[in-house]
Amino acid sequence: MNSTQCKMARVALGWGIRDLARRAKVAPGTVSRFEAGEELKERTIDALQAALEAAGVVFFDGVYSGDGGPGVRLARGSGRTNEMDESELIQYPEFLEGDGGPGSGG
Repeated sequence: MNSTQCKMARVALGWGIRDLARRAKVAPGTVSRFEAGEELKERTIDALQAALEAAGVVFFDGVYSGDGGPGVRLARGSGRTNEMDESELIQYPEFLEGDGGPGSGG
């Protein structure tokens, strides 16, 4: 896990720095330093990664993800959802003009 993956994973879970620090049993400053690019001991990085994985994060090393490089995703059942409440939907009429509806490609 690299520093960018750590931050991406933490944000995907909706965790703050203190949340990850508490779960990994490290100081919040340690998380901040790692996410800023500072090198840490391998066992500290392992603790951070284990905490994130326990919450449902899956890490990609970039080998199988093409040009996208290293990344993260949430495993099924992680408790987070990307579904949106319909009451939060805002549609602007000027962007709907000429819209053929679902499945029309428009």
